[in-house]
Amino acid sequence: MYGLMMDTPLLIWSLIEHAKQNHPDTQIVTRGTEGEIRRYTYSDLHRRSMQCANALRSLGLQPSDRIATLAWNTDRHLELYFGVSGSGLILHTINPRLHPEQIAWITNHAEDQILCFDLTFLPLIEAIAPHCKTIKHYILMTDAAHMPSASKVPNLLCYETLIQAASDQFDWPILEERTAATLCYTSGTTGNPKGVLYSHRSTLLHTYAICMPDTLNISARDCILPVVPMFHVNAWGLPYAAALTGCKLVLPGPGLDGKSLYELFEQEQVTLSAGVPTVWLGLLAYVKQNQLKFSTMHRTVIGGSSVPPAMLKTFEIDYGVQVLHAWGMTEMSPLGTSCTLKHKHAALDRETQLAIKCKQGRAVYGVQMRIVDDEGQTLPWDGQRSGHLQVKGPWIVREYFKEEGGNPLLPDGWFPTGDVATIDADGYMQITDRSKDVIKSGGEWISSIDLENLAMSHPSVQMAACIAVPHPKWDERPLLIVMQRSGETVSKEQLLAHFQGKIAKWWMPDDIVFVDTIPLGATGKILKTKLREQFADYKLPETFNAR
Repeated sequence: MYGLMMDTPLLIWSLIEHAKQNHPDTQIVTRGTEGEIRRYTYSDLHRRSMQCANALRSLGLQPSDRIATLAWNTDRHLELYFGVSGSGLILHTINPRLHPEQIAWITNHAEDQILCFDLTFLPLIEAIAPHCKTIKHYILMTDAAHMPSASKVPNLLCYETLIQAASDQFDWPILEERTAATLCYTSGTTGNPKGVLYSHRSTLLHTYAICMPDTLNISARDCILPVVPMFHVNAWGLPYAAALTGCKLVLPGPGLDGKSLYELFEQEQVTLSAGVPTVWLGLLAYVKQNQLKFSTMHRTVIGGSSVPPAMLKTFEIDYGVQVLHAWGMTEMSPLGTSCTLKHKHAALDRETQLAIKCKQGRAVYGVQMRIVDDEGQTLPWDGQRSGHLQVKGPWIVREYFKEEGGNPLLPDGWFPTGDVATIDADGYMQITDRSKDVIKSGGEWISSIDLENLAMSHPSVQMAACIAVPHPKWDERPLLIVMQRSGETVSKEQLLAHFQGKIAKWWMPDDIVFVDTIPLGATGKILKTKLREQFADYKLPETFNAR
């Protein structure tokens, strides 16, 4: 016997219909690529999304055709989020920070029919266009006044011209909710990038989940500024969450430096933001240097890589901003966990609470987690045993697009994340390393993340990365690579003294190398692959003894 309830499909266009109906006057603010501030409402977004759908339909596209974007966080990009997926097409956001050859490879693999891009990326598009085999039209996301007088890009169209010529009436199709809606590719740090194809259903379920109080706690009373780019796993789902709740949305465009972000935070009374740790380094440096405070920002989501404890304390203690430590992956839409305290933790002292918040947090409803040993045996949730982290759930990838990289699932239906983690009795998961980054010394594991966080707690350290280097006796030993803060100096001996008594003696780095820069990937993560190449022939000094 089935229940007698309406069978209404979960579709992305229903979010913008809801926002238009219930929050028509709520503002969406954009700092455009030309530096101007644009303002409009959810009612305007709804109308222009329908014009976007009609404009694309006029170009002869078929259902499930892929529409690529190379664009910043702007209102026009937001219109594509709803106009493309809502009309039955597939929105394919591409990370412009990838190597041009990778971008061309991705467009060909996805068989993109149209590529929409911001004016910032015109030179990039001119360079890769000859190598993009399937794209029939390029749409420059600007107005007629800013269109280039001459360009090497073939079949170049103006976004605003297309929109203004299109009808603002569109009948959203009633799709099967498992229909593909968006496509994101992994960063491709090991081999070619792999496509993750999200459905309308998975996107809507993920959107519900991230709005929950114990997740990101988003409501109509918020003003969200997503620093995380809309080309990075759909800005972690925040554009969809904003429409679902009807909150004010501020889109920063390409201006992600500390000064530009702070001005928008204060001017627009932002209450919630989100981004990777490397972005917050610049913002915190600007705020500290100018002796500023945050007037309205109450909380920020930090993910993409582990938040350094020193950064968490700076936000919470110095500036009164609650840090929501989160974890996920492109393959997970992306959110898997969020670190909020339980009722039992309210009476704990501040330091103990902050130690809990440094963990990646508890699984969001809809995500199941487990840790297993090298033989695949499930390990207990005791906060001590670390193992390979695996997940399953309705917004987690089943297989990659076109089976690139093979089927990622294990035979019993769990997805291997590639992370090594512990889970405690309260369900708090803590990443101790990536499987490929863990340092295996004398049969024991050393967490590179713990060593990096400890290094970055020193006031003179801006950024740190720890990699394994070969050792004749212990197989591998940790090499710490450090970038110092501008105007600050710390010696090797001083930094090693900072480690004393805080870690096991045999965890101590065997050497420390100071560098001017540490390579970052397309999503702001440290590129340890590059560091391993750079230090492939590095010989540890004999003066540093592991044990």
